[in-house]
Amino acid sequence: MARTIQFAPGEFYHVYNRGTEKRDIFIDSIDFDRFLTILYLANQTAPADLKLQGRTLYKVEPRQGEVLVDLAAYCLMPNHLHLLIRERSDNGISKFMQKVTTGYTMYFNKRYERTGGLFQGTFKATHVDNDRYLRYLVSYIHLNPVKLIDPKWKENGITDRMRAETYLENYAYSSYLDFLSKRRLQAMLLSRGVLPNYFASGLDFKSQITEWLSYHNESLQG
Repeated sequence: MARTIQFAPGEFYHVYNRGTEKRDIFIDSIDFDRFLTILYLANQTAPADLKLQGRTLYKVEPRQGEVLVDLAAYCLMPNHLHLLIRERSDNGISKFMQKVTTGYTMYFNKRYERTGGLFQGTFKATHVDNDRYLRYLVSYIHLNPVKLIDPKWKENGITDRMRAETYLENYAYSSYLDFLSKRRLQAMLLSRGVLPNYFASGLDFKSQITEWLSYHNESLQG
């Protein structure tokens, strides 16, 4: 099916996809780490060797040339992923996502001795057309891991807010810790400063997350 959305330079998009037949696309920490590495390697105009197995962010070489997109936030879940991306130049998002999905599928199929597509068709994208929606998405994307310990929290309200906050701070496969201003290598994935200055500090960001967790809000369902 042809994509109806038109990407435009300078605009933000919520990009997401899941495993075919809702299968898990990340089985263990090696898979998560490999995908993060591919996110880094694929985001450049120069060719990148995505066939190398077992590489991590600790072993990659600096990118060559210009980056294709600005990655503002992300979250990887066992069977799906969310990216908040700003288009930098024409076809940047499409080129980036093609390299990411192809590179990771090749890695995954080789590791697990399978064939065929891994993702549920072409990636989905929503245009972030206003400031309120952009700020909301920063919270929505980072709150996704709470579903792993409290699947119905969006419908029924959080059962243990402190447990949820602790879980988020120990979940390594999103940019949550980077928004808390924690020092870690994964910060290299993000284009710092592309988002409006919504949060004066990491504590300010955490306060917004705590606010979302403190009450039942159907608008976070998705």
